[in-house]
Amino acid sequence: MLQTLLSAIYNDDRPKVERLLRDETSLATRKTTAPKLYQDKLLHWLYAGDTALHLAAAGHRWQIARRLLKAGADVNAAANHRRGTPLHYAADGYVNNPHWNARDQVKTIEALLSAGADIQARDKNGATPLHRAVRTRCARAVECLLNAGADADVPNISGTTPRQLALINTGHGGTGTVISLEAKQQIIELLEDRAVSTP
Repeated sequence: MLQTLLSAIYNDDRPKVERLLRDETSLATRKTTAPKLYQDKLLHWLYAGDTALHLAAAGHRWQIARRLLKAGADVNAAANHRRGTPLHYAADGYVNNPHWNARDQVKTIEALLSAGADIQARDKNGATPLHRAVRTRCARAVECLLNAGADADVPNISGTTPRQLALINTGHGGTGTVISLEAKQQIIELLEDRAVSTP
């Protein structure tokens, strides 16, 4: 039944998600058991321990995320081996992916934050959601997280802050493309507007 729910989320089939959750509310809190599943349309991995909310967040399915939260999904679930929360997944985006939509990404982030997502949660590498949004060059997500109080000066385990990450080629999000380079500049400007200076 969980696989059916995940498939409905992947396909953004909101009526089917609604029916499944109405029939079995506990689906909102179940964790996946497959070691690793690649969601090609979303360009994201789903790991054992992830929940339906992780998938909805990764796909920026904000309406489905809200429904899952209403059904009791844990907004700060981090049981996968990477310890990524749904907010980490929502902060990931790929500006060159034709399925990516900045507005839907921001709405997903806002839905998670309004449900109590920890904006400073750290994954196993010490990365916060802001690290992820900066790394994948999602300028509107960066702006949303900064407006909600994300700290641009928190280092990950290798000592890199989101502010520093904005200045380097990350190898993610098509960082060499025109779209990504423009987003990188927007992110640098956003970070400069909110701080004394960038390193």
